[in-house]
Amino acid sequence: MTFLFDENLSWRLVKRVSDMYPGCVHINELGLERGADSAIWKRAGELALAIVSKDDDFRQRAMVFGSPPKTVWLRLGNASTRQIETVLRDREGDVRAFLGDTEESILILQGPK
Repeated sequence: MTFLFDENLSWRLVKRVSDMYPGCVHINELGLERGADSAIWKRAGELALAIVSKDDDFRQRAMVFGSPPKTVWLRLGNASTRQIETVLRDREGDVRAFLGDTEESILILQGPK
């Protein structure tokens, strides 16, 4: 499983973290920009992608519906693309454990551990 980056995150993250998380895509690549959360949720589940977003709506969906898809919720405020990349790299162990866990549906990343 890898990532589907939401539209509130830069498409540049796909390339920036591809060495650690191969197979990432941005919603723009799937034609889902400005798409309904329900459509993004459904497509991520079909493609076995974890949604990475700063949008609280996906956190809420994960809490109500569980997974799939899994959700990585970034609570980073007004973070730059570089800062988001750094968090995803620094928290790789937590992210990998989460992606491999069959019970958990949401991982909240607030910054470096």
